[in-house]
Amino acid sequence: MNIENKVVVITGGASGLGLATAQMVIERGGKVAIFDLNEELAAKTAAELGSNARAYTVNVTDDASVQAAVDGAADDFGAIHGNVNCAGIGAAARTVGREGALDIKKFNFIVQVNLIGTFSTLSKCAAVMAKNDPIGEDEERGVIINTASVAAFDGQIGQAAYSASKAGVAGMTLPIARDLSRNGIRICTIAPGIFETPMMAGAPDRVRDPLIEMVQFPNRLGNANEFALLSQQIMENPYLNGETIRLDGGIRMQPK
Repeated sequence: MNIENKVVVITGGASGLGLATAQMVIERGGKVAIFDLNEELAAKTAAELGSNARAYTVNVTDDASVQAAVDGAADDFGAIHGNVNCAGIGAAARTVGREGALDIKKFNFIVQVNLIGTFSTLSKCAAVMAKNDPIGEDEERGVIINTASVAAFDGQIGQAAYSASKAGVAGMTLPIARDLSRNGIRICTIAPGIFETPMMAGAPDRVRDPLIEMVQFPNRLGNANEFALLSQQIMENPYLNGETIRLDGGIRMQPK
């Protein structure tokens, strides 16, 4: 998909990986719909990105909120061609902790945001993409990119809920690719390792250093622009479909 003049919905688009991806789309002549729970930050981000960006306040755990934002973006821009899902939360909690079994409400909330919120957004965006006129000899109508995590494969102590949610994102990638093949819509998932995000920026060295030591090469945390670069490749390479791609410098997470 040629990004120029295409409309891309990005959840979590006001910061971190989502923001870097939004910047990439704008730089390549595309348009972005910033979906974020932080209304003020989303508006500020859209303003900084310019006239080809708009902000929408979205709670991905609220299906009506997602539908309203997708409808709004489709009306405002006239179409949706891409969807990058970066909205997510990370929370550590052991299966059995000092207070007993993990509160199922906490487990459920993490799954609601990371897995169900991702599916809610992508499915609604795909329904809009399916109405696009086919483009090129492959008759492509759209591209979806989800964000999993290396925790889907190498979950650490305390990551049962988080790993389950991200494993679900990876696990649904191929079935969705098969579902949407008749609509000319591709989907891939990126499974990032440990990245320099606002959350990690405030982490003390005792947290950061052991994580960096697990990375093979380059021996550092990932940069958000590297996530955006892979997103660009997925959008532009028409033969990438149904795949989960680790973007992690060769990291294999230790138990803790």
